[in-house]
Amino acid sequence: MSKDVSIFEQQTKAPAVKRGPSKLAQTLSSGGGTTRRIQTTTNGKFKRLINGEQVGNPLSGEINVIVIGALPKVSRTFYKEKFDPSKEATLPNCWSNLGDRPDENAPDPQGSSCATCPQNVKGSGDNGGRACRFQRRISVLVEGDTSGKIYQFNIPAKSLFGKGTGNTHPWESYVNFLRGNDESPDTVVTKIAFNDDAETMELEFTPLRNISDEEYDLVCAAQEDPDCDRYTKLTVAQTDKVKVLPSAEARPARPEEPEDDEADEEPAAEPVKRKSKKDAEPIPAKADLSSVVSDWLDDEDS
Repeated sequence: MSKDVSIFEQQTKAPAVKRGPSKLAQTLSSGGGTTRRIQTTTNGKFKRLINGEQVGNPLSGEINVIVIGALPKVSRTFYKEKFDPSKEATLPNCWSNLGDRPDENAPDPQGSSCATCPQNVKGSGDNGGRACRFQRRISVLVEGDTSGKIYQFNIPAKSLFGKGTGNTHPWESYVNFLRGNDESPDTVVTKIAFNDDAETMELEFTPLRNISDEEYDLVCAAQEDPDCDRYTKLTVAQTDKVKVLPSAEARPARPEEPEDDEADEEPAAEPVKRKSKKDAEPIPAKADLSSVVSDWLDDEDS
């Protein structure tokens, strides 16, 4: 990073020893702690949201992160109605963290099992897809942010399945690719970038490098933080602190991310072994995002 992450106008020497939460901080957080997530947009931006509110300017095109948490299976989320920005945001009607049965907190479960749910049938949604959408909610650290703050990141269905090219893959294929090369999402810095050649919004994942010793310490500490696990299980609406339940009557609710054409493929690929140096495609050169990310993080909440 080009400069230290700070919220202060006057720069002074930081305390030599990290102080714990003050009594006032504990009192003010008793109604619920701070939540953070990174949101993608249909125009190729990454927004940083704190308690559901945008903070700082969005990043364009790509962002580098270390993935520190993910559930073992793909999650599912169902909104009964389409997105309408003029309507108040609501929780999803139904969701499943492991794609097997409705979550106990879902206000409008659509069935007892995801396997037999009518919203999980091809053709129940738009464009011949499923009305209940696949997604992955992962926990990440932002490259260069030495504070170790954890963010939720939601991977929509269109960016989950399919085959990659060279070292760049959709998410499920990316995990298999790393595993086939004796790596894991928490041992590498991952570039998340928008696919400029896709007709709809799609994300691609590319390994940039192994994490450093300093980043390894940040990862180990973050994985002990309850937020690492919590962000993989909370819906994005919950992370944004949306409390409004969907109405019993049909009413537009806000989807968690921009909607895409449903991808019906299930993850089933075996790990892909890296090509030989002679045949392998080179990893794209690392983009210089340090100054942009520094500015992005400078507006952190107090």
